[in-house]
Amino acid sequence: MNIFLLLLSLIAFPVLAEGPALEMNVDGKAGLFQAPDKATRPWRICALLPHGKDHYWWGVAWGLSQEAARLGVEIGIYDAGGYDKLAEQKRQLKHCHRLKADGYIIAAIAADGLSAEVDLLMADGIPVIDLVNGMNSQVSSRSLVSFADMAAAAAQYMLTTEPNRPLNLAWFPGPDGAAWVRDAETGLAEAIVGEDVRLVHGGYGMTETFVQADLVRGLVSGIQPEYIIANAVAATVAAKYFGKRGKTKVIAFYSNPQTIELVRDGTLQATVTDSPVLQARVSVDLAVQWLEQGSAPRLVSPVIQVLTSENLAEADLSLTLPPEHQWMIHQDLSPIGGATALQRRNQLQEPRTD
Repeated sequence: MNIFLLLLSLIAFPVLAEGPALEMNVDGKAGLFQAPDKATRPWRICALLPHGKDHYWWGVAWGLSQEAARLGVEIGIYDAGGYDKLAEQKRQLKHCHRLKADGYIIAAIAADGLSAEVDLLMADGIPVIDLVNGMNSQVSSRSLVSFADMAAAAAQYMLTTEPNRPLNLAWFPGPDGAAWVRDAETGLAEAIVGEDVRLVHGGYGMTETFVQADLVRGLVSGIQPEYIIANAVAATVAAKYFGKRGKTKVIAFYSNPQTIELVRDGTLQATVTDSPVLQARVSVDLAVQWLEQGSAPRLVSPVIQVLTSENLAEADLSLTLPPEHQWMIHQDLSPIGGATALQRRNQLQEPRTD
């Protein structure tokens, strides 16, 4: 390549300064993901989340906000209000499109819920990053962990601690229709093939305390299983219901502050973490790499960990939880030419929270 072409390529695709190197699974292989250091432009990115009702998504929003600030880009953070609010998530995407967002990070309510919109964005060359929940659409990159692997990790831990005995296993997956729930059910079913395990389905429901509490009460009124594997909300309810002396042991197939505290005091047997704060940070990195370089890894996943009372003290919980007292962050994307969220944030001591 002659010097003119070399200079032209650097102008077209600026070389990002390198940021922290993180041990991750990158495109299916264990390795290092090299995060960028700083963006060369204050790109405007739209992040769509399903809801902000629990610490899991508070941590995701925190990770998005902090990584955007580190890179020097603007991010709008929107939550739809629940897994039954697909129409609202569509409205929020259209809102960001009217504001001419440069890229999108989407934790989709349903696997196919935004397929038409995502296809149009991709056709226009706008980067779309699939975050946490999974979409069936073709996207630029994905920052997520397989919930099939998460549920399988929970089942494998159960089978390792209870070898060679028949088990009644109650299962509380979460909302029907969500891609992550579908994947978790597949992973659990595959993990117990050939094992002496009787699976009892506890029913689908939104990951809200009153919904999951009703499901747990309904199941345990008729059966007391040896184990429950559940979403974090149902696991919290079930662990408190049975207590430390109950015959039923409970495992959460993903983590929030409640499941971690219950593991710490011995009420919950184990909680699996997919490091949602880290996933959020990586999603911003991937969006910036696509915007500046025109390429990025297609799939980046943190290493799954099963947290127990034995290993909890050594775990880096900042990858899973937001800081104490940090609530959900809602942040509007600015109009082009208006004051950016980055400028507004610099006028405040902390990001605006609700």
